[in-house]
Amino acid sequence: MLSFDPPAVYQTSKCYVTYGVMGHLDPKQPPSKAKPWSALTSQDFVHRADLILPQEVSDIVEEKLLRNKPAPGFKRVVMSLHDILSGEFFTEYIKKGNVLMLSEGRRGIDNVFALSSGTLTMFLDKEAYERAGLVGKPHGVNGKRSTKPRWVVEYDLTSQSMSPGKKGFDRLLYASKNALAGPITWLFSSASPASPDPDPLSRHFPTNHTSTPGIVEGINVVIPNLAPDINSLSDTGEDFKDFSTELYEWLSLVRLQSPRIHAGDQMDPYLSRYQVAEGGKEGKICRISWQGFLAPSWARQTLIDIITALPPRTWFSFSTTTFSRGLAETNAECTILRPPNSTGEYLMWEVKGQE
Repeated sequence: MLSFDPPAVYQTSKCYVTYGVMGHLDPKQPPSKAKPWSALTSQDFVHRADLILPQEVSDIVEEKLLRNKPAPGFKRVVMSLHDILSGEFFTEYIKKGNVLMLSEGRRGIDNVFALSSGTLTMFLDKEAYERAGLVGKPHGVNGKRSTKPRWVVEYDLTSQSMSPGKKGFDRLLYASKNALAGPITWLFSSASPASPDPDPLSRHFPTNHTSTPGIVEGINVVIPNLAPDINSLSDTGEDFKDFSTELYEWLSLVRLQSPRIHAGDQMDPYLSRYQVAEGGKEGKICRISWQGFLAPSWARQTLIDIITALPPRTWFSFSTTTFSRGLAETNAECTILRPPNSTGEYLMWEVKGQE
């Protein structure tokens, strides 16, 4: 794995590139710890996912991945923090279930709350933190100009100590009812296929949303070389660095639907100097995109379904992007590419933003 250092002190993200080989894939026992799977499951809340593949195999994916599987759904609901920590909702969805919840607001500016894998994380300003009387730690990079102190407080709500009558939980419950009171708009997603009956969420009148995939077919582009030269991985790795940087740029332009990668594009070089690397060949590709409130487990399962559905020698690229975080609106991204005629090799780019 190579780490590309940022070119300037003002850069807020770093890109890590990995070239490796996937182990044996058993759909009945989905992998999660080894790369590239761990890179997907380590993301918190996925906002967008993109699949890029050759046009000639798009029908296979549409039939096996889109028509036979329901589109991922999520809900938008208004609840107070106290509503989440009390009653049947706390028992059914947090103690027994596995839900993802993200509140409105921007980290570093507003008070933001997140719930994932039973862990409640609160990003609070100094005033809210002191009024709540909870134990946390400073959050963010020290020494930033024009920023106020921020604090992060975490609670594992699935632990036995997080129960009514326990001192720590009662303190959190008191803070949610007094210092952190008020309605909050949340995005909600449950990993369980079935909801509790009766559903404690229904009393809050959630709004249902579906991440319907958007399909763009027959994009006539210049496709660069998608397979790295093994010899470039040795010595200084400069050749591999240039190759992976140019390829990631091309994949990003495809995701953005930029006309610069189209075959026959004749943009004035005074306005744009981008050109596909030498050796590129003209071809047609398809891009499938999902956008909404997506779980990391959904992203992992989708990658498994893609690998299972496509012929083993077919190339594809699968990318996920998280919600923005911090004052600089940085995102975490993960892009996984299987080169053509691959025997299990993959390239992975991980872009990690600094809060």
